[in-house]
Amino acid sequence: MKRLLNSSSDIEERCLELGFLPFFRCGIAGFSIEEMIAPEYWFSDEEGAWEWKGPVIREGHCAYGKFFNRKAGFVSREWLPDWANYRRSRLLAPNEDTAALDDVVLQTIQVEGSATIQELRRMLGFARGRGKRSARDLTSEVPEDEKISLDPILTRLQMEMRLVIADFEYNIDRHGNPYGWGVARYTTPETLYGVLAVDRSPSESFERILTHFRRLFPDTAESRLLKLIG
Repeated sequence: MKRLLNSSSDIEERCLELGFLPFFRCGIAGFSIEEMIAPEYWFSDEEGAWEWKGPVIREGHCAYGKFFNRKAGFVSREWLPDWANYRRSRLLAPNEDTAALDDVVLQTIQVEGSATIQELRRMLGFARGRGKRSARDLTSEVPEDEKISLDPILTRLQMEMRLVIADFEYNIDRHGNPYGWGVARYTTPETLYGVLAVDRSPSESFERILTHFRRLFPDTAESRLLKLIG
C-alpha cells in the first residue's frame, strides 16, 4: 500500500507518477486525493488538501481544474498536451447560442489574461452597478441578464481544456492570515504552460490516454475508464 498523502509535495509527486489525479472519488477505487489523503488533512482544522491545491498549481508541474466528470483534479504537464488535444475535440455546449456564450467568456479571459468569477460577472455585465466597464468587456455580445450563471460555462470550458485554474485567492484577516474558501482565478492553459501542440490526432491522443489508464487500472471495467476520460 502506498504512503498516504501528507503534504502538497506528496500530491504533486503522486500526480507526476500517475499523470492524472482526481481530487474527489471518481468511480475508480482508490484513485483520488480524497481516498489517498491522510485523514487529518481532509475536512479538518489542520491545513490540508483544500489549501494545498494552490501550492501544487504554483509549482507549475500539474494543471488543475474541473477535468473529471465535471469535478476537479490534476493533470501532469507530461499528459497535458494529449489531454487538451483530445478534450478540445469534444465540444460540450448543447446548442449554438450556448457555444457562442462560452466563446465570449473564453475570449474575455484571453484578453484579460486571467479572471475570477466575480471579475467576469462585472466585465460581462452580469453584475449591474458594480464598477465601470471598459471597451474590452465585450458586453455588447452578452445580454444583461443577471440570471445567467457562469458556473456551468466555466465548467464546460475546463472540461474542454480551454481553461484551467491559475491559483486560489483568499481573504486575509487582521493578523495577515488567509481564511475562508479560496476564490479560483481562471486562465488558459497556454498562458501558464505555453503551446500544448502534439503531432497526433485527437483520436490518437485518446488511445494513448486510454492505454495509460488500462495500465494503471487493469482490473477496472472499461466503461469506468471511458467515463473518466470523457
